[in-house]
Amino acid sequence: MKFTKMQGCGNDYVYVDCTDKIIDNADKVAIKVSDRHFGVGADGLILIASSDVADFQMIMYNADGSRGEMCGNGIRCVGKFVYDKGLTAKKTVTVETLAGIKTLELNVADDKVKSVRVDMGSPEFIAKKVPVISENEKMLGETITVDGEEYVVDCISMGNPHCVIRMEEDVRELELEKMGPSFENYKAFPNKINTEFINVLDENRIRMRVWERGSGETLACGTGACASAVSCIINGVTKSPVDVELLGGYLTIEYSKDTNKVTMTGPAEIVFEGEIDV
Repeated sequence: MKFTKMQGCGNDYVYVDCTDKIIDNADKVAIKVSDRHFGVGADGLILIASSDVADFQMIMYNADGSRGEMCGNGIRCVGKFVYDKGLTAKKTVTVETLAGIKTLELNVADDKVKSVRVDMGSPEFIAKKVPVISENEKMLGETITVDGEEYVVDCISMGNPHCVIRMEEDVRELELEKMGPSFENYKAFPNKINTEFINVLDENRIRMRVWERGSGETLACGTGACASAVSCIINGVTKSPVDVELLGGYLTIEYSKDTNKVTMTGPAEIVFEGEIDV
């Protein structure tokens, strides 16, 4: 199988051109290629396929073989892949995902995509649609107890479920490998959840670490950055736009409460290409 490894802010995936043919057993292939010792090494596998409703379709698998609805860093790399490899000449590209059709604006220089601005759609706050289990209509500012510690959380869907926690403690010091699984598998999250631990640095800047369901800690999460920025803006602790500092780089998130729309701008890069026996 020919592949291209790409990354956006260190959130890395193996990409395969499936516009002619979808590969078999993609869930098992995702597990194999994602292994950082015996495979390519990635946070998951993304297949770029044809679509009846958009320019392309993004079919995403996490490192454990589970399907993912949407990945903000991953979809930016899709935009770079299809343009740089001549699958399209458009600089505005639509991509079908399990979280709906997303529109990408490609920033091109010297015939290569340098960065991508993504229309991420609208955040979902209704608890049963996130989905999370709550006695309230929305799980915003709600206190939960995880491993004996109380946390105030905002649960928001950006096409996939997120639990955002503002911390006083420096998130760089957190033992995420111990904390992350407890949040991912918490009883109120029926489909598991992605958890963002954030520090507010100033009115336009936050720092974030993320534990992604199915993948563990990753260097970046685009939808998580969106959920975190939205959480901060609706709580009045930041203003739009918000620069999100991640372990792997920076993303700029814009959110309008009037339109309830989110956009994300960030880099997309090719790491290397190759072939693997699957």
